[in-house]
Amino acid sequence: MPPAPCTLRAVRIRSEIDGVPAERARRLLAGLPAARGYRVVIKPLRYRERPHLSAYTDFDAREIVLQVPEPFLPFGEIVPYGAKRRPGKGMRFIWLTEGVTFRTPREVLRFLYLHEWMHWYLKEELGRKSSAETACDRFALRNYRRRSVEAGDAELALRRA
Repeated sequence: MPPAPCTLRAVRIRSEIDGVPAERARRLLAGLPAARGYRVVIKPLRYRERPHLSAYTDFDAREIVLQVPEPFLPFGEIVPYGAKRRPGKGMRFIWLTEGVTFRTPREVLRFLYLHEWMHWYLKEELGRKSSAETACDRFALRNYRRRSVEAGDAELALRRA
């Protein structure tokens, strides 16, 4: 029998943003898979010119750090989700991208968490290298607006289905 999925209730969440306390962050991330053994830290992202996406997974400290732009303004981001080989001599590629507009901090948190969760999943669950940026972006792009996401959805992103 496969192990029961771990929910975000079991994950420690710490927020350093006044408008997003830990319990609110837990509600915003509800329905997403848990990164067992890791703490989620939410920090403000101070930017100079325009808001952007920023997050990282610290495997040594066992933390996923998500940064929400402050002050928050809706912003757009071009997300590369794959590459297509160009015909001809040598290894040349065309990046496959999608433009996304993030209208709320919830969308930013969910996108960033899913992206970083995929890094965690690759390393901790599958024992692979965790540096598959396009697979992580593809997974986050497909799922951040969905109510519920599971590990099976990550397998689809790895297969580019």
